[in-house]
Amino acid sequence: MVTIREGGTERRVLADEAFLLQLAKRGVEGDSAARASLAVIEEARERQGIGECPISAIVMVGLVLGSVTSALEPLRMATKFDPYRETARIALEPWLVEAALARLPQPLSPADQRIIVKATRTPRKVRWPEWWSEHP
Repeated sequence: MVTIREGGTERRVLADEAFLLQLAKRGVEGDSAARASLAVIEEARERQGIGECPISAIVMVGLVLGSVTSALEPLRMATKFDPYRETARIALEPWLVEAALARLPQPLSPADQRIIVKATRTPRKVRWPEWWSEHP
């Protein structure tokens, strides 16, 4: 439970409700991303046929500018190896690489392909496109 203040009065609400209220407030203030998020949540509610929000937890993770590592790991898009060493590295999951390659408008150069192979956690599991020349 969290405490919110509306019109000078305080009340306690569940964290997911507070999140949705904050999102609605931003939408009213003109934040188009907040409006889009609310529309997606409402569409999901309608599709599932439920009146209450299916969100069970909201996890907020702070990011260091220029780094996406802390966002990719909770989303299971990447894995960090040797996180406590200077040699730590992050590797992308095969499904993410496949999805990204499917969206490319043109083939990558062999040098770029080698970079992608090195950045993939298990490159042997990736279904590489037909034009791909740098196989692991």
